[in-house]
Amino acid sequence: MKVGIIGLGLMGGSLGLALKHIKFISNICGFDHNLSHCEEALKLGLVDEIVSFAEIKNCDMIFLAIPVEAIISVLQNLKDIPKETTIVDLGSTKEKILKSVPKEIRSNFIAAHPMAGTEKFGPSAAIENLYHDSVVVLCDMDESGDNHKNRAIQIFSHIGMKIVFMNSHNHDIHASFISHLPHALSYALANSVMGREDPKSILLLAGGGFKDMSRIAKSSPLMWSDIFKQNRDNLVNAINLFENELSKCKSMIEQERWEELEKWMGNATTLHKIL
Repeated sequence: MKVGIIGLGLMGGSLGLALKHIKFISNICGFDHNLSHCEEALKLGLVDEIVSFAEIKNCDMIFLAIPVEAIISVLQNLKDIPKETTIVDLGSTKEKILKSVPKEIRSNFIAAHPMAGTEKFGPSAAIENLYHDSVVVLCDMDESGDNHKNRAIQIFSHIGMKIVFMNSHNHDIHASFISHLPHALSYALANSVMGREDPKSILLLAGGGFKDMSRIAKSSPLMWSDIFKQNRDNLVNAINLFENELSKCKSMIEQERWEELEKWMGNATTLHKIL
């Protein structure tokens, strides 16, 4: 099988490394509009060769590891692929992407969200075992062809992923809380501190808690602004609910309701029994 990867950053590059261990994959082709990414990906051995967009259409399977708005755009240029070619997107939002898939290739299309990643980006951020033991959510599979479903499941299983099936609408609601809200909060925390503290104080006093909470604010602004745009309504709702909880905390502190505050904090710690 010949596999093509469009987008050679963290997700695409890590996928290329993982696919190299699958015996039935004979060739891994890469394409990226950023020429330096292409050169770097080839140098790092993330793919076997760099090809043009026209050439990548000849692959048996094409992965879209690019920002979610770009996925919608690229799909419009894949209408002429063979019926046997499988297209898999790796975007963090699903409902808007699925609604944008051209009808000519809907049966070819697999909507996937690997729940994996780091705050780093670009080809040099690629990690060979990024996907191993992580969850991948596959959405609205009833509209995908059986051959394409089976192929995607086979690939994700071979790279060690745990597969979950979900409705795209529900996926985006859940993702707004579990993935998108934490990123919004991390960016907000970083900006609030940068606006108040001088860099020297940040370096001297920032402990593990601050570093943990602000780490994902290093993530690609281009990628995450696209995600926030596509999942706008769900994310706004998640932020509203968070603001309500933060307001409760503020009120209890202001009014010195310490026992109530302690109980509120204790309720929050039960989350780790689930995790």
